[in-house]
Amino acid sequence: MAEEYPHYIEFRHVYKTFDRPILVDTNFYIDSGQTVAIIGRSGVGKSVSLGHIMGFLKPDKGRVIVAHEDITDFGEEELNRIRRKVTMVFQNGALFDSLTVAENILFSLELRDDYNAENRDDVVDGLLKMVGISEAKDEYPADLSTGYRRAIAIARALAAEPQCILYDEPTTMVDPIMSDHLTLLMLRLKKQLRLTSVVVTHDLDLMHRVADSVVFLNKGQIAYFGPPAGLYESDNPDIQEFLELDKVIRAVPGASGFQSGFGGSVKEL
Repeated sequence: MAEEYPHYIEFRHVYKTFDRPILVDTNFYIDSGQTVAIIGRSGVGKSVSLGHIMGFLKPDKGRVIVAHEDITDFGEEELNRIRRKVTMVFQNGALFDSLTVAENILFSLELRDDYNAENRDDVVDGLLKMVGISEAKDEYPADLSTGYRRAIAIARALAAEPQCILYDEPTTMVDPIMSDHLTLLMLRLKKQLRLTSVVVTHDLDLMHRVADSVVFLNKGQIAYFGPPAGLYESDNPDIQEFLELDKVIRAVPGASGFQSGFGGSVKEL
């Protein structure tokens, strides 16, 4: 199978239309252990691309390869098998507010075939330590900040021992310190666990720090696919406008929409 589909994830001439064309003849790939950032303006198909990788959406035309398998025509049972290898960290965290942080992670842990109740506390503690939020173990997600909920969602994703993690805007609406924490965490997971990653983001600093390759989506099509440094050498006017707008946003205090209220306690982080 790997010989036929050498890339871990690949879009082959993918088309998707809702009320308008969202993806038009989209082609890109991600090799095992690599991180690809998908960037572009709002509404250009970044989250739609993640939906296709997870099998939540089907292309109108084209093929979607995930975990070296063509999942385009897979049914739900086959997709669930793929989702044990590929997991997603949603922008809102998708946590259970009625469960503590530890119980949220345990929920994912119990879905594993090799689940061992005897060492569950050690595994939960280890995952919380890995993402740097051990002190939040007995808190409830609703009492925590956006940044902490994202870190919890990453810990819960890791409990499934995936091969690949998809991140949907991981640093949006978090303060600069927590943004840096999440970025360093993603880098550590990439280097230590060799996880394949896809990052949908508007954060160009995050892109530079974690991505091996960049997909720039524009008007339904891929305007650029290659190393991050090459993005700045593109003569595409839409890419240059996007990069210039990012400079303007960074220059305006408060324009990035960081969550306020950073402080010393877990609830304020």
